[in-house]
Amino acid sequence: MSARQALIVVDVQPDFMPGGALACDHGDEIIPALDRLLRARVMAHVVATQDWHPPGHVSFASSHPGQQPFAQIDLYGHAQTLWPDHCVQGTAGAALHPAIDWAALDAVIRKGTDPLVDSYSGFRENHAADGRRPSTGLAGWLRERGVEEVFVCGLAREVCVLWTAQDARQLGFRTSVVWDLTRPVTATTDQATRQTLAAHGIGCIDSGELRAA
Repeated sequence: MSARQALIVVDVQPDFMPGGALACDHGDEIIPALDRLLRARVMAHVVATQDWHPPGHVSFASSHPGQQPFAQIDLYGHAQTLWPDHCVQGTAGAALHPAIDWAALDAVIRKGTDPLVDSYSGFRENHAADGRRPSTGLAGWLRERGVEEVFVCGLAREVCVLWTAQDARQLGFRTSVVWDLTRPVTATTDQATRQTLAAHGIGCIDSGELRAA
């Protein structure tokens, strides 16, 4: 265990599980191994992100009359996917997954709380109307603790995990994705996700490598 390393667990919430409002492909399969990893306390620092949307969030298709889930619109000059209503604040679907022992957590970063701005990355919100990507505070939290390297896992592989890993790398952290502890919304995106990670200098590892370190 190194004090300079942190595990970032992205959006492991019931709404992203099979049967949930925005299900990831086999998303529930990561739960047992992730629970074992957290119980093993192999990371000095563990942070979870949590999608935490107010009702009527701008990313919900239901907030745009005539639009259907997964449609694309322009929002503040950038492409925005419209999602089914999900992870609404205070609902059971928005909770951290109850089948995981979260005692190892040091912090929870709630994102997507602004009704007018979507949020994929654990580090920065999506583009706002003024063109900025507001910080969630995660980078500062990690730097205050001397963290230099992060390992990213969770849901969804090609959206929030990918954006979190890209931002981590851009912000100066050595970054790896724990591939077996992620799942995509759509499995056909995996090749493109791997290519994007590689292009940004982000490695893919197996959770067994963390336990063996």
